[in-house]
Amino acid sequence: MMLTTIILFLLILGVIVFVHELGHFLVAKYHGVKVEEFGIGFPPKIFGIKKGETEYTLNWIPLGGFVKIVGEDGEDKSDLRSFSSKSIGKRFQIISAGVIMNVIFALVIFSIIFSVGAPMDIEGMDLSRAKSVQDRQIKIAGIVDSSPAFEAGLQIGDSILTAGELEVNSKNDLYEFTRSNVGQTAVFTFQRGDEILTKEITLRQEFSEEEGSLGIAPSETAVVAFSIIDAIMKSFSWVYYLITYIFFAFAGIIWSLVAVGKAGVEVSGPIGIAVMTQQAASMGFMVVLNFMAIISINLAIINVLPFPALDGGRLLFLIVEKIKGSPIRQEWEAKANNFGFMLLMLLMVVVTFNDLLKFDVWGRVVGLFG
Repeated sequence: MMLTTIILFLLILGVIVFVHELGHFLVAKYHGVKVEEFGIGFPPKIFGIKKGETEYTLNWIPLGGFVKIVGEDGEDKSDLRSFSSKSIGKRFQIISAGVIMNVIFALVIFSIIFSVGAPMDIEGMDLSRAKSVQDRQIKIAGIVDSSPAFEAGLQIGDSILTAGELEVNSKNDLYEFTRSNVGQTAVFTFQRGDEILTKEITLRQEFSEEEGSLGIAPSETAVVAFSIIDAIMKSFSWVYYLITYIFFAFAGIIWSLVAVGKAGVEVSGPIGIAVMTQQAASMGFMVVLNFMAIISINLAIINVLPFPALDGGRLLFLIVEKIKGSPIRQEWEAKANNFGFMLLMLLMVVVTFNDLLKFDVWGRVVGLFG
């Protein structure tokens, strides 16, 4: 299971990174800029194939990718095929193309999902224009550690069928039952794949309103399909919502870091995303596609942040160049990018270490060897 999860995680990440770098590559080529290398992963190189003037490489470190463009560090301004010789507008297009491609990729995926039909949270959703609505279920979208649901061995993606003698057809059914039976023991039935599970669970007496006495986040889902046109329109509105939501979530994290020195919410790195990949895979292929689209949007937003070493930082330097009428000194930009890269690597190490502890990865690895 762990090996399958790792392979799936690397495949998802590889596709998203490929799409991002393809954006830089295509727009650079369109504007006549020479691309020396298109790499998936970071060196050292596993192998490479040269076609025309560009070498296409697969590299050993699988957490990223790059496009090596002539003149991207400000050199070779006299070379007409150099990035640095192009106008600010063309350079802006090349740098922003990766982010734009990630958003377009998400739009395509969501259009497919909405047209084919996939399990989705339908709470508050307008279903009047839906082509079909099938298989309504109440699923577990989240589980609180050490809660009754956690102790009973429930998993994200399990469907809640009954609570006591009550058939659970809505979130309200579940809320009413758990409120009425605080501190009591009740028999619940769940569906996990093709398996029906029966669990005797004692609902806790002390809990927060957000967690409830059972300790789950329920989600009212159904397999919903729309016409092609409606699916495309819905994908635009959904991507707009996600971009807005994720942007403000990032803003909240940054504000919390500046104000109180803590993120305020849990932040996951590659290990956390791999765990979420496993959870998505357990819920089916369409859920994996949905997860991939959301990660693509997250990557786009992170990259567009005005921070050195990110695409957004490079765009900021171009804006400053446009305002002041001359380029920022190359050594200053290089130092800022190097410093930004070091901070990003440090953040990655911290987040990864927290993920190792949170998900007990070391314990799982040791367990593989008995």
